[in-house]
Amino acid sequence: MSAHRSSGTSRPRHRRRRTALAIGVPLALTAAGTLAYGTDAGLFGADAQARAAAATAVAPAWATATADGFASVNALGQNGTYGGRDGKTVTVKTLADLEKYATAAEPYVIVVAATITMDPVGKEIKVQSDKTIVGSGTAGHIVGGGFFLGQGVHNVIIRNLTIRDAYQGVWNDKEHDFDGIQMDGAHHVWIDHNDIRHMADGLIDSRKDTTYLTVSWNKLSQDNKAFGIGWTDNVTADITIHHNWIRETEQRNPSTDNVAHAHLYNNFLEDVAGTDIKSSYGNYSRGATNMVLENSSFQGLTNPVVRDATATLVQRGNVFSGTTGKNESGGTGAAWDPKTYYAYTLDKAADVPALLKSGAGPRGSIGTSASTTTATTKAAAATTLTVAKDGSGQYTTVQAAVNAVPANNPARVVIAVKPGTYRELVKVPSNKPHVTVQGTGGSRKDTTIVYDNASGTPKPDGSGTYGTGGSATVAVDGDDFQARNLTISNDFDEAAHQDIANQAVALRTSADKVFLDGVIVSGDQDTLLVTPRPRTSWAASTSPTPTSSATPTSSSAVPPR
Repeated sequence: MSAHRSSGTSRPRHRRRRTALAIGVPLALTAAGTLAYGTDAGLFGADAQARAAAATAVAPAWATATADGFASVNALGQNGTYGGRDGKTVTVKTLADLEKYATAAEPYVIVVAATITMDPVGKEIKVQSDKTIVGSGTAGHIVGGGFFLGQGVHNVIIRNLTIRDAYQGVWNDKEHDFDGIQMDGAHHVWIDHNDIRHMADGLIDSRKDTTYLTVSWNKLSQDNKAFGIGWTDNVTADITIHHNWIRETEQRNPSTDNVAHAHLYNNFLEDVAGTDIKSSYGNYSRGATNMVLENSSFQGLTNPVVRDATATLVQRGNVFSGTTGKNESGGTGAAWDPKTYYAYTLDKAADVPALLKSGAGPRGSIGTSASTTTATTKAAAATTLTVAKDGSGQYTTVQAAVNAVPANNPARVVIAVKPGTYRELVKVPSNKPHVTVQGTGGSRKDTTIVYDNASGTPKPDGSGTYGTGGSATVAVDGDDFQARNLTISNDFDEAAHQDIANQAVALRTSADKVFLDGVIVSGDQDTLLVTPRPRTSWAASTSPTPTSSATPTSSSAVPPR
C-alpha cells in the first residue's frame, strides 16, 4: 500500500477533504495468528501467558517515568530526561544512605521511605547525573536542607518529596543560602510532584545557564523566595514551568532572568488575604527573557505579571481574580511557539485552582512499590499503566507511558488513558510490542490524542520537513498493537497553511498485527497510513460517521486515507 509523497513546499497532486474513519467493534481475527481475545487462555492466549510467567519482575511505572516539556527535548548529548531508570532501585531511610547513592557515579532509582534530617542544617546533597530521587508515597521528607546539582550534572529526576524547614528565623535571609533544590549549570532535570516549603533562601534556584529543565505539579509555599532563575548574562536556557501551585510566597514566583525560552502554563499563584505573607510580584520576565505565559490563574496577587523593558512576554488565556498593580505583556523578542519543541495540552485556566489543589504535591501512588512480580494468572497477564493529565495517574502524557514500557516486553501492556485531550505526538517503537492504548471514558470521543503536523511542516531542528509518514500524530512500529475507545486526530489547518504540503496523517503503522476497536481516526489527507510488512494483518469493523468520506468495509482492504 502506498501513499502520496511530497517534497519541499510543492502542492499534492490530489486534494482530499478532511476524513474520519470510525472503527467499531471487532469484526475479524487476525490472519497471521489466532487472537485468543476473551478466552480462558487470557488476552493473548497461552503462549503470551507463558512468556509473561517467564518474566520475574517488572519495574513500576514511576521508576521508569520520563519528563515532559523542555526536559524531554534531545540536546547536549542527552536524549530526554529519564533519571536512574537504567540502574538499580534502592530504598533509603538514613542521611548516610541517601548521600551514598545520590553522589554515586552509576545510575540509581533512590526511594526515600522516611523522614531524613540534614546534618548540619542547610546541607545540600551534591547529586550526580543519572539519578531518580523519589519519595515513597507521602513518607519521603527531607528536613533542614536539600539538593545541589552542579555544573554539567544531567539526567536527574527529583519527585514526590516533601522538602522543608531550613528556615533560620530571618525572613529575607542573606547569610544562609539554604535552598530546597539548587542547580548551577545543570541540564535535563525534572522536578515534579514535590512539596517544598519554609526554607532559609529559595525553594528552587535554577542558576548559571541551567537548561532543559521542567518543573511540574509542585506545591511551593511559606517562603520569601519561591523560584529564582538566572544569575547569568547568557541567554541560552530553555525552561518549562507548568501545573505548580505557588502560594504564600513573597517574590520570585518565579523571577525569570535571561532565559531564551521560558514556557509557563497552567500554574496557580495564590496570595491568601489576612496572612503574614504578602506577595510583591508574581511571574516576572527579566533581562532578555522571552516568555510565553498561558492559561494560568492568579488570585489576590500584587503585580501578578511583570516584565522588564528589555524582556518579551506573551500572555494567552490567563485569568486574574482580586489582583492589583502591574499586569504586563509585550516586547520585541522573536515570537516562538512551544509546540515546535514538544507537545503539551493546556487545561482551562478556570479549572486550574481546583486541579492543582487536588493534584499538586506528593502522590500516594508514586514510589510505593519496588517492583511488581508477574504471575501466571489471567489477571496478571496484562500490566496496566495509567495516564491522566491532571496528575491522578502514573503519567500525564501518553508518550511518557509508552516510554515506560520495557524494551522487548514479553506480554501485553495496557496504557489506560483517562478522558481528556492530549495534544502530543505518540510513537510506539518497534522494540515495544503488545501495547494497547485504551481510552477509559464512556465514549470514544471522551479521550483524544491530537497534533497538527503536516507533510510540509518544518522540523524544529531545521533538518527539513516531516514528510507524509513523519506527520503522524500516532506512529506505531511495535507489533501486536491495539487501540480502543478513543479518537486519534490530526487537526492541521489546511486553509490557514496553503503554502505547505497538506498531507496530515493521524495514525501511521508499519506494525505486524494492528487491532482497532471503537476508534475514530480523523485527519486532513492520508488520514490512516498503513505500510505493511510481510504477513501483516489488520482487524477491525467499521461504521461511517456523519463526516466520513472514507470508510473501510472489510478487514482485508484498508484504504490509505
